Amino acid sequence: MIALLMRDLRLAVRAGGGFGLGLAFFLIVVTLVPFGVGPEGKILARIAPGILWVGALLACLLSLDRIFALDYEDGSLDLLVTAPVPLEGVVSIKALAHWITTGLPLVVAAPVFGILLHLPQGAHVWMVISLLLGTPALSVLGTFGAALTVGLKRGGLLLSLLVLPFYVPTLIFGAELVRRGAEGMNTETPLLMLAGITAATVALVPFASAAAIRVNLR
Repeated sequence: MIALLMRDLRLAVRAGGGFGLGLAFFLIVVTLVPFGVGPEGKILARIAPGILWVGALLACLLSLDRIFALDYEDGSLDLLVTAPVPLEGVVSIKALAHWITTGLPLVVAAPVFGILLHLPQGAHVWMVISLLLGTPALSVLGTFGAALTVGLKRGGLLLSLLVLPFYVPTLIFGAELVRRGAEGMNTETPLLMLAGITAATVALVPFASAAAIRVNLR
């Protein structure tokens, strides 16, 4: 499993889906927003949680199509399906590799990018917590969409359309957690909901992704 994780990390970086791509897209989104809504600090501070979460969500979409595509093209996916290692475990490792190369850099960079949007000082910690809890769900759900579209030519757009509706609950509760934290309100409900969504996703989705891969490879 560790060898597979290290292999996927190297492939992600070499294929252009590594740390820089998601961060660059995240920065572009954060930079363009003030040009669209104006430089008014109060307005930016109000919409900052939602904008940061939308930027992180879209940045995660950029490299989803590469999760299984490279393995499918070189025949490694067929070997992984027939290997003694459970396919559900392989899917989980690939989701972890995607999160390390895409989600984790976004978590680290979010407080810095929040400054550009005048995110309130007290909300920076909640921004990190919400992304740390929510981005693993984005990566795991992404493996399901990638499994459904594996082998399809130009399946990136279809993958985005399949995955985006499943991202909505994580987006809602993640942004709400930051908003409540910024306003000093009770954060227990969105925090528990976000953690519950991620826990359920991590526990259940790898089985669905593994089943989709088996069907596509028949």
